[in-house]
Amino acid sequence: MRYLPLTPQERADMLGVIGAASVDDLFVDVPEAARLAGPVAGLPSHASEMAVERHMSALAARNLSAGTAPFFIGAGAYRHHVPATVDHLIQRGEFLTAYTPYQPEIAQGTLQVLFEFQTQVARLFGTDVANASMYDGSTACWEAILMAGRVTRRSRAVLSGGLHPHYAEVVRTLARFTGDAITSLDAQLTATPDDAAVIAAIDAETACVVVQYPDVLGRIPDLAQISAAAQAAGALLICVVTEPVALGMIEAPGHLGADIVVGEGQSLGVGLQFGGPYLGLLGCREKFVRQMPGRLCGQTVDADGKRGFVLTLSTREQHIRREKATSNICTNSGLCALAFSIHLTLLGGEGLAQLAAVNHARAQAMVDRLTAIPGVTLLNDAYFNEATLLLPADAREVVRKLAERGVLGGVSLGRLFPGHPELASGLLVTATETVTDEDIEAFARELAQVLEGVAA
Repeated sequence: MRYLPLTPQERADMLGVIGAASVDDLFVDVPEAARLAGPVAGLPSHASEMAVERHMSALAARNLSAGTAPFFIGAGAYRHHVPATVDHLIQRGEFLTAYTPYQPEIAQGTLQVLFEFQTQVARLFGTDVANASMYDGSTACWEAILMAGRVTRRSRAVLSGGLHPHYAEVVRTLARFTGDAITSLDAQLTATPDDAAVIAAIDAETACVVVQYPDVLGRIPDLAQISAAAQAAGALLICVVTEPVALGMIEAPGHLGADIVVGEGQSLGVGLQFGGPYLGLLGCREKFVRQMPGRLCGQTVDADGKRGFVLTLSTREQHIRREKATSNICTNSGLCALAFSIHLTLLGGEGLAQLAAVNHARAQAMVDRLTAIPGVTLLNDAYFNEATLLLPADAREVVRKLAERGVLGGVSLGRLFPGHPELASGLLVTATETVTDEDIEAFARELAQVLEGVAA
């Protein structure tokens, strides 16, 4: 049977109910310049399955991927070794779904995993509670800002200049539809974070300040100082963690005064995957739990006194009291959350600390070797596994030439912050446990030659 769910008359009836003359009326918010006027040029209307597979394989072969070259890219997505056990377990039939079950109590295994996941995230972040995951780090950041607004009954958020610009852009985009006031501080090429500027921006109307830890340039802000200033003004401190492995070495944000901690869980168990799907993390103080978006799994006992798991909180848009929902997050990244939990369980507390120590040591070796190249200097001398280098040339051009030489040599600040020429010489470089001495030497050799060529 062909998949034609609606007849022309049914479509017309639906449009009539909502008062639209045609389907095109549903897209009036999309600028005309962004709409396709016809078929995509050069894209065939159809092809056989074998032809499509052959074509897509040829396109994929043109990628210089993380596993095929010396790899020093981070900036919010990190290459870590994922044990084979993780992939084996998440592919079991009991788990292989991206969703939390809609009749959750019959899926005790899934609920138990999510309960344990919440416990791990709460301990990692140093918060009282954590939810059963969110979509990704950037949208979790926005949900935390909305949550802070509900708690404080204010609508102004201050974004540190050290917040990942993609996260900041998601916040600004979504704030257009809520009317929240967003104050975004500019990124600065300074050795220390913009803690003083963040504190100076807090006023009596501020609902929250958003600070990344470590920040997008690899620097480590003083959360305790910012927390004290926010608390004095009645605002909340939201801490963003894009690299959870760092918390195996540096203090948990919740222990330093963060009220809400959000982040990206991709580093543990998930893999790069060319950009997704990823996994959002969110934890907070217990007193804010009823303002938390998403779902919360809890432990209880059944009528026979046996341990069981239930959805304790699930204030979601599809429930009866949808006008009372804390957000429109209507599911969670369940499979990615499972992968995260399995990987962290395999590591344990001591293993995470050891992994963090290896990451830091690899980054130190990378920085020491690269700063030995004439003209290359280090911006921040306090970092975890990524740091910012200052080059005697535009870093965007350098990155492109390195890729041509088979080295994925970091992320240029010019790419992260377009329109800010004062940042053009900055190169964000990252080293994890997957980086070898040979990789570092290849990076240094090719970087030196590229810089010589640019100078010439």
